Amino acid sequence: MMILHFVLFAALYMLTNHLIKKIKNLPPSPFSTLPIIGHLYLFKKPLHRSLSKISSKYGPILFLKFGSRPVLVVSSPSAAEDCFSKNDVVFANRPRLLAGKYLGSNYTSLSWVPYGDHWRNLRRISSLEILSTNRLQALSSIRMDEVKSLIQRLYRNQNQEVEMKPVFFEFTLNVMMRMIAGKRYDGDENDAGNYEESKRIQEIVTETFRLGGAVNVVDFLPVLKWVGFGGVEMRLMVLGKKRDRFMQDLIEKHRTKMDSNKSEDCLLDGDRKKSMIEVLLSLQESEPQCYSDEIISSLMIVLLTAGTDTSAGTMEWAMSLLLNNPNILKKAQTEIDNIIGLDHLINESDLAKLPYLNCIINETLRMFPAAPLSVPRESSEDCNVGGYHVPRGTMLLVNMWGIQNDPKIWEDPGNFRPERFEGFEGKKSDGLKLLAFGSGRRSCPGDRLATRMVGLALGSLLQCFEWERISEEMVDMTEGNGVTLPMAHPLQAKCRPRTTTLFHLL
Repeated sequence: MMILHFVLFAALYMLTNHLIKKIKNLPPSPFSTLPIIGHLYLFKKPLHRSLSKISSKYGPILFLKFGSRPVLVVSSPSAAEDCFSKNDVVFANRPRLLAGKYLGSNYTSLSWVPYGDHWRNLRRISSLEILSTNRLQALSSIRMDEVKSLIQRLYRNQNQEVEMKPVFFEFTLNVMMRMIAGKRYDGDENDAGNYEESKRIQEIVTETFRLGGAVNVVDFLPVLKWVGFGGVEMRLMVLGKKRDRFMQDLIEKHRTKMDSNKSEDCLLDGDRKKSMIEVLLSLQESEPQCYSDEIISSLMIVLLTAGTDTSAGTMEWAMSLLLNNPNILKKAQTEIDNIIGLDHLINESDLAKLPYLNCIINETLRMFPAAPLSVPRESSEDCNVGGYHVPRGTMLLVNMWGIQNDPKIWEDPGNFRPERFEGFEGKKSDGLKLLAFGSGRRSCPGDRLATRMVGLALGSLLQCFEWERISEEMVDMTEGNGVTLPMAHPLQAKCRPRTTTLFHLL
């Protein structure tokens, strides 16, 4: 009898929900919305593929229940444009998730702060003082130095099997840390202090993506927190304190150094050669409220975590695609040889002259976006998307992987074809078909830095080395689980120098 009552209750619940959605003109959703868990029972890893499968059945605009939380899932360019253009301000907020509380300085960091004056201040600082064209140009020598170190490392390991992700990760980590703090962390075990600091940074970044990027079921079923699932929150809390302590230590070291050197400060061109922390600490003297230690710390943590694993992963996917398509690899090398030559190493100013290399990067980002799902947003008021009513407080997920791999939008999307981006003008004229860095107010402010790093590193490796797979078998392109779309089986490859001429320039 109890089972019968439960079945009747569940059936009545689902029917009532279905009728309410119809009356309210909510977007389509799978009929079976279960009590308490909603649609969570439908999801399998990886989430972006699971959501794409549901969208293919019910349409590109979905209204789902992640436990107690209403979620809008969008997987078409027109619907994405509705969210990121027409309703950009409405969807400029972030949902209050555990990651934002403990890794976002209690929802005050650039990634997690609600839309408003504080967000505008953080965005202004990041756009004008940290990631402006002038600032990136001033620190371009750091990226060039690290590319040379990358080339030297691979030269020492020529004709040997090399696992590429750690190599790329060390490159991006050193670029970011030198830009942020003016110091290189190369993981040399002979330098005990530097080695420990290097391991500490790597653990922080890796753990941030493992914990902060995971779907924490407690965010959607809060009751689980009280029945034995509180461990995730505790680990996030510990990680948040670890990150804050690490960055505050760096700030204090730089403040002490700046105070002791003030009378002798004779840096060329004002602050052009200063690290990002030094620039912000200089601004703190005149505007302490806008540049508090907490703001500097949170901005640097966001920059460090967002600029390392994502760029390293993109490089790994790009190299894997090229190894599986040697004709495309050779075409890219021919472009470099014809335009740049072999008498100097590629530099950042050369990247605009290499359209095919840029097509390769765009095609890689299309097939394997660094973040397959957009960072969650939340509607601050009722709005309309694609003709459907979306209630206030609805979490928005844009399935960027789904849009960029949709056969209705892209011809033969599973095939690596960089040529499809020849003449591609970007999102303004082509619609929101390519969303690798998001769009709208809360798009990624580091897109220019990321494309410079990836382009310079990838172009240099193609210019300096011949590449081959470690066996006759194709590189396994299976996706792993994670917020930054890692490879399930890390890439291993071999390289040998193309010419000795370039290595004399290092």
